[in-house]
Parts: sequence; C-alpha cells; structure tokens
Amino acid sequence: MFPKWTIIFILMFIIPGLYPGVRAQEKTEQTKITAEDVRHAERLIGLEFTDAERDSMLPDLLDLRKNYAKLWSVPLDNRIMPALQFNPLPRGFEFQREKQPFRFSNPGTVKMPANSDDLAFYSIPQLAALVKSGQISSEQLTEFFLARLKKYGPKLECVITLTEERALRQARKMDAELAAGKYRGVLHGIPFGVKDLLATRDYPTTWGAAPYKDQVIDRDAVVVSRLEEAGAVLVAKLTM
Repeated sequence: MFPKWTIIFILMFIIPGLYPGVRAQEKTEQTKITAEDVRHAERLIGLEFTDAERDSMLPDLLDLRKNYAKLWSVPLDNRIMPALQFNPLPRGFEFQREKQPFRFSNPGTVKMPANSDDLAFYSIPQLAALVKSGQISSEQLTEFFLARLKKYGPKLECVITLTEERALRQARKMDAELAAGKYRGVLHGIPFGVKDLLATRDYPTTWGAAPYKDQVIDRDAVVVSRLEEAGAVLVAKLTM
C-alpha cells in the first residue's frame, strides 16, 4: 500500500515523461510548486487532501521534478522505442534456477564478551550461538538492544517507534520454547527492526510522513510475520 499522493507524482511527472510533446522547459527547475497546484491535480484525478497533506508533499514534488528534468535533458531520437521492460541482467547471464537453502556461516566457538557493549557488533550467527547455548537469554538480549535504541535513537534519528511490549513478550516466548527443547533456527530470539513502511499490528505505521504519524494498520506485513515465525523479535520501527 502506498500513500495516496503517489498518484499525484504519477500524474504530474511520470505521464509527461512518456510523451515527447510534453517536455519540461528549462525554467521548470526554478518554478515553484504550490499547494494550489496540488489542489488542481486533485481535481483531475478525483482525490482530496488536507492542507497539511498538501504541505507535506511539496518538498518531495520539487525533488521529483528535478530528477525528471535531468531525465528529460537527455536527447533521444524519436525512432528510439520506449522501454517496455526493465532488465538489468548482462547479456548472456542466466539465473541459477535450482532453489538452494539459505545457510549462515559457522561462527565457531562463541563466548560472552567481557564488555557487554561488544554484543552490538556481534553477527547474527554469533548472537544465535550465545542464545542457543544459554549464555544469554532472548529476553536479556532484547533488553540490551532496546536500551541501546533508547540511548542512541534520538541522536541518530533512526527510530520511529519502539515495540518494547511486543518484543519482550516474543522474547519470553522464545526463551520458553528453547527451555522446552524447541529451537526454530538461527533467528530464534534474535532482535530485529523494520522500516516504518511495513505494517505492524498495534503500533503506528507512519510511512515516514506527518499526515500518517498516528496511522495504525491492524495487521502485520508478511515479512514481519515470517521473521517472527522464524523466531526473531521485533524491537523497533525504523527510518531506514
């Protein structure tokens, strides 16, 4: 699902780029896009936004127009056919069609570091070895990363929403399963974060835009569900 003002991007920029007769002039770079311009575009495609939504999309519209102006500046002969398919593969390249299981590298013998802060720089296989061997519980590891997110998130501006309650609940579940002899694999009990474009039940999914800062989509994105089914622990919604 995309923000509805994506349609305006298509209307104002992509469609003109498909037709040689509708090209941006050089002065486009300097022409200001206003909320009133957005309002007119709404009328053409039957949408309606609030003043706040129009205001929030203006910087992106300006950036997009600059990018398309660069594309339009490339001279193309009228005989050149438009691209109907994007294929980045080099000529003659073929995919391996036999499905292979994903394998993590073997970390060897892993011990808890003397300084617990070093855990932040351990690889997933290393953390998995610590959890599986009982040197650290998933709950302890989750609390460790939640603490770091609280400490460094405001400085790095990387965290949108902490999912602390959900994370601790999932971590305790993974610890109970491990104690009962059930091990889901290398992601069992490992904390992870997702970009805030992905829906998560009971927490905001903001799409990185002010008009959607309080939006809650009452379901989990497939990738979130699959990671949790593999044993991973969601700790945060992130900016990237």
